[in-house]
Amino acid sequence: MNTSTAVLVAVGAVALLVLLLSVRIVKQYERGVVFRLGRVIGARDPGLRLLIPIIDVMHRVSLRIVTMPIQSQGIITRDNVSVDVSAVAYFRVVDAVKSVVAIENVNAAINQIAQTTLRKVVGRHTLDETLSETDKINQDIRTILDVTTVEWGVEVTLVELKDIQLPDAMKRAMAKQAEAEREKRAKIINAEGESLAAAALGAASDTMMAHPLALQLRNLQSLVEIGVDKNTTVVFPAPLMSTIGELGTFLTREAAASRRPTADTSASNGDNAPRTLPPLVTSDS
Repeated sequence: MNTSTAVLVAVGAVALLVLLLSVRIVKQYERGVVFRLGRVIGARDPGLRLLIPIIDVMHRVSLRIVTMPIQSQGIITRDNVSVDVSAVAYFRVVDAVKSVVAIENVNAAINQIAQTTLRKVVGRHTLDETLSETDKINQDIRTILDVTTVEWGVEVTLVELKDIQLPDAMKRAMAKQAEAEREKRAKIINAEGESLAAAALGAASDTMMAHPLALQLRNLQSLVEIGVDKNTTVVFPAPLMSTIGELGTFLTREAAASRRPTADTSASNGDNAPRTLPPLVTSDS
């Protein structure tokens, strides 16, 4: 190998090395922030990018949504109840240059600001509001975070309370409260049923007062129901016995009235046969 060949090989190796140092590949979900001699010259879109070796430096920034759990922490609510609340935050970078230049570690910064914001927002609500108004609390946390993180080129897309741990004494108190609430509802429903039943019975009694035969039919129906049970002893209610007595008296009067015309006819014809009275039908009341 002569000298010229060796020079060509050396030049080719250097050119290949420079080319390898110059080529950068930016993925679809990334943006490349390029610094030239320490100054930002812009962001590079996805694809094959060429840089000046040693002079240019590129930082890749992911634009995908990041899921960040917010660790559980003790928070005192407005009504002085200590609860442990954990949450989860979703955010993404919308300005790659700001996320690199404006803040050193965007993930750690968002984690810390999310914890302090969670403590501040939950502390403004009572325990009942914290348990029932989680959507409002999530929206308030997200609004506060967006105001701060917009300067970092980051957008918080969603914040959700993940778990709320209550003290054991508070759990027992809430269980007693729920049980008392259920008992109250049961008593109210029972009272409403009794009121409706009383109203129905009042209407039925008015109907029976207007139609006495309805009461007799109801008594007969009660006898049929008693007979179905195959009881050996039947106790008749006093109203039923008076009804039976009235029915016997009515039948006696009807029988006497039907025989009186026959006796009057015999007397007019001079019949001297002794008159006989119809038998009386009585019923012990």
